[in-house]
Amino acid sequence: MTQISGGSLSSVSRLGLVGGGTAIAKTGSLVAMEATMLEAVRGRGVPTPTILAMEAELLILEDLPAAGQLARAWAQLADVLDHLHMPTGNPYGWDGDYAFGNVAIPNGRKSSWVEFWGDNRLRCHLPHVDRHLGDRLEELVRRLGDFLPDHPPAVLLHGDLWGGNILVNDVSISGLIDPAAYYGHREVDLAMLSLFDHPPVAFFEACGLEEGWRERQPIYRLIVSSTPQEQFTSVGKLCGVNQLYRDCRPVILWR
Repeated sequence: MTQISGGSLSSVSRLGLVGGGTAIAKTGSLVAMEATMLEAVRGRGVPTPTILAMEAELLILEDLPAAGQLARAWAQLADVLDHLHMPTGNPYGWDGDYAFGNVAIPNGRKSSWVEFWGDNRLRCHLPHVDRHLGDRLEELVRRLGDFLPDHPPAVLLHGDLWGGNILVNDVSISGLIDPAAYYGHREVDLAMLSLFDHPPVAFFEACGLEEGWRERQPIYRLIVSSTPQEQFTSVGKLCGVNQLYRDCRPVILWR
């Protein structure tokens, strides 16, 4: 058994199997919900690791090949996301709260996307920021309907889509891992992806995004930027409300 990195929610190890091969073992209080999310993603025709066993706080997963590079698989990723992001009739959210590390992700269902993003992805962080930053967040939430659609098609989001959670073997996507899934606006996944990685123009063109998607990306990155990373310290970008799409300045959101 070899300990490997695997996010901040669980302890992750690679196991050697008696008959040969390997598997991934994850332990933690939220692995049962992760299993549910993986099955939901898989149910959309998207490759994910097969669940080999699940008991209490232990999840055993297929160890997928990952010897390739995302830079060679952008075209296939666009196709994978096309399957994942097929519209559904679900309300926005998920049937249980989740977390990034020790930071809760409230997922209470709502019929309004503006209300969901304002309450569950922005206003929920107010207790953790200073008063000045909190005032700016509140003002943004009050005006959120000016910038975001209220009823975009509700799609299944991966929720933590960045290069480290996209496994590539040779030039093919072997699987998406470590979801923080919920139903919402598909542009959220692309905001996460383009924050940490550098998709080419052809990738975005293949996604067939709605008009104004570039202008909405800064708002959807706020949930990423305001989530603490190493020792609850994160440098994010939060724009002044009256200059939402320009003159962003870095701010420390957690200490």
